Amino acid sequence: MTGTGPLNSQQKRFLRGLGHHLESSVLVGREGLSNALIESCRDVLRARELIKVKLGQNCPLDRKEGSRMLAERTGSHLVQLIGKTFLLYRPNPDLPPEQSIQLPS
Repeated sequence: MTGTGPLNSQQKRFLRGLGHHLESSVLVGREGLSNALIESCRDVLRARELIKVKLGQNCPLDRKEGSRMLAERTGSHLVQLIGKTFLLYRPNPDLPPEQSIQLPS
């Protein structure tokens, strides 16, 4: 995880609300968690902080294992897992305040 501690339930609820209308930013295919996919996730997290990831039909990973591993390898928080779609959050202190997500305390 990043420098912040674990997310509390209020923060997760807030992030789930923001993520509800997001389109999937990343699709995990038959290659699974390749280095290129992990780097792509890191780039998107750096730019947006909150991303939606979908495990494709050909993905060899179990949904729980895949979501946990991707969160771990990108240094992000797993916010929500529904079916084969999940939300990842990683704060970026370098983003200007108007572009960053302000979590409730």
